[in-house]
Amino acid sequence: MLNFRTMLELEDLDPAEVLIVRHIPREASLARVLPWLVVERPDLFLAWQQIQWASLEKAMTRARYIASFVSQDSKAGTFAGIYRIGSAQTLDYEGYCAFPGNRELEELGMSLREPDMAPCLAFDLERLRHYEDYIGRLTISWPPPFQGWWRRAKSGAFPVMAIDPESRFVRGMPDWHDLVLNWHELRSLPASWAAKLAQWRGVYFIHDVASGSGYVGSACGEDNILGRWLNYARTGHGGNAALRACDPANLSFSILQRTSPDLEVSDVVALETSWKNRLHTRRFGLNRN
Repeated sequence: MLNFRTMLELEDLDPAEVLIVRHIPREASLARVLPWLVVERPDLFLAWQQIQWASLEKAMTRARYIASFVSQDSKAGTFAGIYRIGSAQTLDYEGYCAFPGNRELEELGMSLREPDMAPCLAFDLERLRHYEDYIGRLTISWPPPFQGWWRRAKSGAFPVMAIDPESRFVRGMPDWHDLVLNWHELRSLPASWAAKLAQWRGVYFIHDVASGSGYVGSACGEDNILGRWLNYARTGHGGNAALRACDPANLSFSILQRTSPDLEVSDVVALETSWKNRLHTRRFGLNRN
């Protein structure tokens, strides 16, 4: 069976100089979007990797490369690239909070360090071209103990389980009946998902999980549902009076009804009104018209 360590050697990368890391965010919301970030927001995925906890941080000061994988199964990792480790800068708490990408990662669910924690290192990382065509497609078996999230490449076996024809990082979009996104995810949508939402017009629902209230809206203009939802992603409220009082981080977005792409605007608005009446979102929810 092909071993990833052998693949490193075939590219003249000494396994003794390589750390193999399987990223497993403990925050569920970040774990959901991290595979998307590898493909859609490599700048944020890089920021996620540049600062690590103490054990891996120490190992990175002595290594030349990291081979990154993302945990999508409990005993496996999906390839996310090989990176050269460069110099490192020491960050205090203020520097850590100001480090590019950290605030956006926090919005996606990452827990920031506490002010009383020791200073940390931020490494310069450069993604190399080795096996870049396999990003999202190559899966390795992760050796036990499975909770150990990094290894030295020279010290273990990493059998290649599969090389898929398509990326595992961006799976097919759920059926519109099952699609539920939170506000932070709207800004990191896979391109294929965004393309579908731009084609769909219809009636959507915004749920404030904090209050339990809901808002019904419709979309049939430029970029259809995508255009409306990206407006919420930018502003947090889309110009709606009651939504201004909500914390955008508590909002989730779903579709109540898809319509024909050539349905008249007046008919789409009529469907929106019908849903407002059935869900009582004027009296008990967030609709004000």
